[in-house]
Amino acid sequence: MSEAGRVPSPATPLVVAAAAPEERKGKEPEREKLPPIVSAGAGATAGLDRGAKGQISTFSSFISAISPKKEAAENRSSPAHLVFPNIKNVRDQPPICLDVRQKQRVSMDASSSEMKAPVLPEPILPIQPKTMKDFQEDVEKVKSSGDWKAVHDFYLTTFDSFPELNAAFKKDATASFNTIEDSGINAKFVNAVYDTLLNTPQDIQKTVLKGIINSLLREWKGPRTKDDLRAYFILLQNPQFNNTSTYVIYAHLLRQIATLVEADHHFLVHWFKKLSQKRFKQLVERLLQFISLRLFPAKPEEFPPITKCSWWIPSAAKVLALLNTANNLVHLPLIPYTDFYNSTLDHIDLMEEYHTWQNFGNSHRFSFCQYPFVISIAAKKIIIQRDSEQQMINIARQSLVDKVSRRQRPDMNMLFLNMKVRRTHLVSDSLDELTRKRADLKKKLKVTFVGEAGLDMGGLTKEWFLLLIRQIFHPDYGMFTYHKDSHCHWFSSFKCDNYSEFRLVGILMGLAVYNSITLDIRFPPCCYKKLLSPPIIPSDQNIPVGICSVTVDDLCQIMPELAHGLSELLSHEGNVEEDFYSTFQVFQEEFGIIKSYNLKPGGDKISVTNQNRKEYVQLYTDFLLNKSIYKQFAAFYYGFHSVCASNALMLLRPEEVEILVCGSPDLDMHALQRSTQYDGYAKTDLTIKYFWDVVLGFPLDLQKKLLHFTTGSDRVPVGGMADLNFKISKNETSTNWLPVAHTCFNQLCLPPYKSKKDLKQKLIIGISNSEGFGLE
Repeated sequence: MSEAGRVPSPATPLVVAAAAPEERKGKEPEREKLPPIVSAGAGATAGLDRGAKGQISTFSSFISAISPKKEAAENRSSPAHLVFPNIKNVRDQPPICLDVRQKQRVSMDASSSEMKAPVLPEPILPIQPKTMKDFQEDVEKVKSSGDWKAVHDFYLTTFDSFPELNAAFKKDATASFNTIEDSGINAKFVNAVYDTLLNTPQDIQKTVLKGIINSLLREWKGPRTKDDLRAYFILLQNPQFNNTSTYVIYAHLLRQIATLVEADHHFLVHWFKKLSQKRFKQLVERLLQFISLRLFPAKPEEFPPITKCSWWIPSAAKVLALLNTANNLVHLPLIPYTDFYNSTLDHIDLMEEYHTWQNFGNSHRFSFCQYPFVISIAAKKIIIQRDSEQQMINIARQSLVDKVSRRQRPDMNMLFLNMKVRRTHLVSDSLDELTRKRADLKKKLKVTFVGEAGLDMGGLTKEWFLLLIRQIFHPDYGMFTYHKDSHCHWFSSFKCDNYSEFRLVGILMGLAVYNSITLDIRFPPCCYKKLLSPPIIPSDQNIPVGICSVTVDDLCQIMPELAHGLSELLSHEGNVEEDFYSTFQVFQEEFGIIKSYNLKPGGDKISVTNQNRKEYVQLYTDFLLNKSIYKQFAAFYYGFHSVCASNALMLLRPEEVEILVCGSPDLDMHALQRSTQYDGYAKTDLTIKYFWDVVLGFPLDLQKKLLHFTTGSDRVPVGGMADLNFKISKNETSTNWLPVAHTCFNQLCLPPYKSKKDLKQKLIIGISNSEGFGLE
């Protein structure tokens, strides 16, 4: 069948012909897994639409968008002016059947290097038109001759079809398609061709776009070959898709990639992780921009109505999910996870997205919550806060209804979690109160110190958290061990009869998140990974909680010296058994008594050798971070989740839970200056000018000390410095006095120092020698 015969006319819908199903069935077993493609006269299937349902686009209807307007387009200076006259008539494509957490999720566990490609037809590739050297020589000749014909012919041929793309960029045309780790594509050649493309005349750029349209049409209609994945991989990197005028083509490319079978997605994931950091980041930014401009277009007339292209955003989100998985597979991620955040989503109705996800899960209703990696931590905090507020309201309302039904007079105190504690018995009183009022944990927290007058407007609550955390984490208390090398706390492995105080610490962390309080706690990152294992309390109480896979890297965050020793054991080139003389038995000191534990049955009689040292290191790490502290951490886990039992936790990464609990380590003192309030001072006063000149000139360690001195923590809330409500008050005392801070109110009391030198000297002394609420 000729190529011309396979390309539908503009009047023909882009549908798979149903005339010969038996013939298709034999050639394309994988195609049957794709969403069904209905006839043009039928309504679109129920799916991930964000608006009204429409009919299927005649994809070929925009193939003629360039040709009829060729003369007009050639007079333009940028591909942004490509005209698609039928763009408003583009109808809905069949939805992408996404199931992020289940079937279609790209699992890191399932992505193995041994995975084989599905059996596909052998492609017959054209002869490679030019080598990279030939192409670069042609480009150099253009500089002297001004003749683009050779370059134009290369682009015309290369982008005309998927086989031509493979012929041009494949390292070895005869190489077999049997590895998941190597795409077989000459990445340098691809980069050179695309970098040059942006500097070519407009007719060449339009030629490329026409070729891509033809390629996508042929792929949609024809049987898939094993080299098609490479073509998709190449086309996705095209920088022309940065331009909004190409978004219709880009959307169809994304849709075809999104609807590939899972086995194909695994290949793409492993190829993505081999990209350079620069190219990988460009792909991510291009997709995020595509989503943003589809949600909030600068020129709405450039795009079809959102109800007619509701599949655009789900397609882009699915491809982003592949890139995110690739980024997580790399030991050192190509880009920070925060680079996947789309700040545009902060301006949509997040609770509608959340409720859609809650009500419909991973069915055919699209929600950004299916792809939480694109939602910023600030947006997630809003979702968690509003979800918490709604739970608080529901609990308070139920309490009120119960009172009225029993014909009892309602009391305003019933709407709050009221804590009455004595300062002299802070831990025991807090534990008793939280145990008695377990049913009230999801009410608004109010704290009263017995024998002290005053209403809790937030200051007493914060003071209660600070004092309690300070006491519980004191080394003499024995619950946690402070590791000076890593500057963090870890759970004591000492056995005891009652682990209720660990549950108290979990409740404290949960209450802090629930009530938007930032705690000065230093747990290692793996603690938060364990806290989300699983993110929802299992209904079966026999299922272990707080157990996650751990590595030497996790151990290094707590005990770097021990982790270094284990790493040396793994890399030792000599005879491990003779040089280390170790067995699968470890020793721990508990209350002055040395106790031994076997890492596996009969471990005391099994020597560590070159052959089993990896197993030894894994078992030892698992023992330290999971098994030896299981009961302690399980109590901590249940305490946290007794307050924060919410599906919203499923949206969070471990790093994001840490930021919600402890705040962000990134300081912006200029932002603090802009949001600071003054009492007794004006921002134009000389003392205030001196203060900010000094503080902005401080090194980072002194800026952190200042923040810790005035707020009780050297970290910043998720909402930024503005959420601190930082205040500088005038202290009408002698200028010989040091500054004073009220950490419960984030308030600094500053005497009116007469010189910058005096202020700097007194401020450094004050913030460097204050006990504060530190944990050491």
